[in-house]
Amino acid sequence: MNLPSIPYTHWKNYLAMIDTKKIRADFAILQRKINGKQIAYLDSAATSQKPKQVIAAITNYYQNSNANIHRGIHTLSVEATEAYEAARRKVAEFVGVSDTSEIVFVRSTTEAINLIAYSWGRLNIDRGDEIVLTIAEHHSNFVVWQQLAAENGAVLKVVPVNENGEIDLVAFKKSLTKKTKLVTFFHVSNVLGTINDVNNLSATVHRQSPKAKILIDGAQAVPHMPVDISKIGCDFYAFSGHKMLGPTGIGVLWAKREILSEMPPFQFGGEMISQVSLEKTSWNDLPWKFEAGTPNIEGAIGLGAAIDYLTSLGMENVREHETGLTKYALKKLQKIDDIKIYGPEDASKRCGVVAFNLGSIPPHDVASILDSVGVEIRSGYNCAEPLMDFLGSGPVARASFYIYSTEGEIDRLVDGLLLVQKIFKTSLQSNHPIILQR
Repeated sequence: MNLPSIPYTHWKNYLAMIDTKKIRADFAILQRKINGKQIAYLDSAATSQKPKQVIAAITNYYQNSNANIHRGIHTLSVEATEAYEAARRKVAEFVGVSDTSEIVFVRSTTEAINLIAYSWGRLNIDRGDEIVLTIAEHHSNFVVWQQLAAENGAVLKVVPVNENGEIDLVAFKKSLTKKTKLVTFFHVSNVLGTINDVNNLSATVHRQSPKAKILIDGAQAVPHMPVDISKIGCDFYAFSGHKMLGPTGIGVLWAKREILSEMPPFQFGGEMISQVSLEKTSWNDLPWKFEAGTPNIEGAIGLGAAIDYLTSLGMENVREHETGLTKYALKKLQKIDDIKIYGPEDASKRCGVVAFNLGSIPPHDVASILDSVGVEIRSGYNCAEPLMDFLGSGPVARASFYIYSTEGEIDRLVDGLLLVQKIFKTSLQSNHPIILQR
């Protein structure tokens, strides 16, 4: 791998934008030791750690304002409702949305995409209609459309990417026809870190298939870079709270108001109704018609606190911090013998994700040995098996960074990989199988 010729002193300044030492003090879990070693958490693409401010916001809700929302006039219910809706306003502002009724709280990106498939897709995509997506989609944005196509006879068109995960634009344009009903693609690849030019892709769809709707999976984008949905030109955008310092079980679906107004509810029950009689039921206003039952109140409040935290740092600074770390990681990792690194060589074209294989050593063994020295990474297909098969990589190891990640942790990753190679070399020479002591 040949990195761009960028003076170290230039990109080193990126790391100065964020006071990592101060940030790490907010994350108690980073002081935990595994096998006597302080953890180096390099799996933030799977889920981020949570700062004390987020945990405190959730605790404060339970200790002081725990009540159901929208349904009572007593003080606790009013306080809980105000906190929940304040979180919605924070989300809207954070991603450039002016109409808060277009922000629907869900459990995750996965649930958001399934909601679209069930409430919009099953009414608007018929036999012979075309769904266009890429080979690099997360399973959550691949399987749901694969199953819908199998169910109703729609045509699934899968657009290839190059070895860096960049969409084949010629194939993408050719895939768009008058029959195209939905086009969906990732904003940032969860495996390769590749950043799509979503504005350009959306403009291409509007030119080629003006009646098609556009869905963007933003799970790996919103936590790591400034995102302004109003400038993208899409119809749906989805992301998760747990990847951006927030709790698990809370996610966001944004969709244009006119689309949400026409979509039927995904679930039925309390709060999503306006009026119920023996003969019929009418639905609540947006966005509440899609939030049946008691929602994840504390999750939304925690997400609001996470957004406060990220806003205080500045998303431009978050992005620059990760870019600097990624450049450092690529420079260090490429010096390891027999390593194969996947994704763009230019760190400015990817987020803080580095997927790799270490020769013929199984990635699960790589991850297990790293864990024995306190370095936590992901291994496997990373919920993107079609992409892995397409690249011919098989399962991979994946290290991912966030605001609390440091150069020192990357150095520990490199040292750990050298240890992995040493262990396997010794095992081969002695003809003894490796038995990992845990």
